[in-house]
Amino acid sequence: MAWQNPWYNPEYPHHAPQGFRNPEPDLRQAGDLKRWRQERKQQGLPLPPAQGYEQFIRQWWQPANLSGDRDSVWWLGHACVLLRTAGRYTLIDPVFSDRASPLSLFGPKRKTPTALTVEDLPALDVVLISHNHYDHLDRPTIKKILRRFPEVTFVVPLGLQAWFRRVGAKQICQLDWWQQTQVAGLTIHAVPARHWSMRSLWDRNRSLWCGWVVQNATLNFWFSGDSGYSENLLEIPRRLGPFNLAALPVGAYAPKWFMQGQHMDPDQAVSLYRAIGQPHTIPIHWGVFELADESLDEPPRVLEASVREAGLNLSCFKPWKIGAEMLLDNIT
Repeated sequence: MAWQNPWYNPEYPHHAPQGFRNPEPDLRQAGDLKRWRQERKQQGLPLPPAQGYEQFIRQWWQPANLSGDRDSVWWLGHACVLLRTAGRYTLIDPVFSDRASPLSLFGPKRKTPTALTVEDLPALDVVLISHNHYDHLDRPTIKKILRRFPEVTFVVPLGLQAWFRRVGAKQICQLDWWQQTQVAGLTIHAVPARHWSMRSLWDRNRSLWCGWVVQNATLNFWFSGDSGYSENLLEIPRRLGPFNLAALPVGAYAPKWFMQGQHMDPDQAVSLYRAIGQPHTIPIHWGVFELADESLDEPPRVLEASVREAGLNLSCFKPWKIGAEMLLDNIT
């Protein structure tokens, strides 16, 4: 008997009897994955950064400095973001392993060092997980977090609670799109994203994917998670904006014919940035793992060009160094 979605609600367009789905049409066709793999192998993609990996690290990486006690946000590489609000810490999509893979010897390998380790964290109150892909949900990292902070609260999309129970988590809140919870002085909303989920050959789209909106008295932060561009995303600022901080993806977009349904390119991220009122925005989903065909140094270069071509100021949407910090006083 086929697996049945226990959360299925026919009134929700992102629900299906056998799992979850995007409201937008699926742009991929049968055979596209095989075609992409063949083409990237033939072309030797992705290419290394223009000046090599060591120079890329020197230019785009620094260790995260958690000293001080003021409210801050750090970008820790790829999609990992750390927030300090009122002395409490929220970590989003932490992946500190050497590979984004279920296997230790195969799969996308980390090309830049981690900006910090779990042992560097002075405290941890909340962990948000956007979806179950290995570059966003890393079992060794979660196990390390639980060893240090066994009472930490995990906020996850529908379908992931059982996974966290199995690894030993005690405090888990799972949400559907547009649901919310309060934890550690924050209101946290699960919001739509255009993506998919899978950790094995047998569980495709059996758990949901989402972005997060994190709010307190002075912060209104939209973390988009992994998402292709969609006009449907504009419902998020309509309901929950205006935002004074955002994190939008700018990497893993090449080739566009294959990736556009699940990842934005920098041009699309800039378009979305304009549409939500140009808040301070962290470009995420680049700089660590080579998941698509563009080189590691292409997203920041293309992003800067896209911002300039749109006639916008780079001060609020520019590439960050991995490990960089911004005081939240600067955005409120």
